Amino acid sequence: MSSVAADEDRRFVRETGPERAVADLAEPVLDELGFRLVRVKISGRDGGTVQIMAERPDGQMSVDDCATISRRLSPVLDAYDPMPGTYHLEISSPGIDRPLVRSSDFATWVGHDAKVELKEAVDGRKRFKGRIEDVVGEEVHLKIELEGSSEPTIIGLPFSLISEAKLTIDVDTLRADLSGGDAAH
Repeated sequence: MSSVAADEDRRFVRETGPERAVADLAEPVLDELGFRLVRVKISGRDGGTVQIMAERPDGQMSVDDCATISRRLSPVLDAYDPMPGTYHLEISSPGIDRPLVRSSDFATWVGHDAKVELKEAVDGRKRFKGRIEDVVGEEVHLKIELEGSSEPTIIGLPFSLISEAKLTIDVDTLRADLSGGDAAH
């Protein structure tokens, strides 16, 4: 991958605090193994859990991949100890309501619905839900329903303003994807 392509595929969503420390340790290990970091999430579940969500560049992830990552990442986390106390390390794939953390994620999922939360309000709103129409330059275009409007509107949201985004799967779209067909839109 060229440096320009690598820059274009960099995550625009970044963790903070302890999650950032774990992400900074995990990302080089994942890169070396041929995976991309999707998200790090730390919770108090089961006495403390560090969840690292990852995938191959093609979006695939197997149980064996999770085990490989865990074996390579555990000693690094143990050595640098970014988390106080004990915790469980959980490696997972993004799943059906996957976070969208790169511009390429939005491009891959054009035609699907997403929820997007912004760092700051645009036209008085921070939360948007709509169909991903396309990615143009440094923004994603969503088709959204505006209150008081009879027709959907396409808006552009800059990646630099997105704090969190994820796919939302409706049953019709899921059925169409599983059957190889096209959902009624």
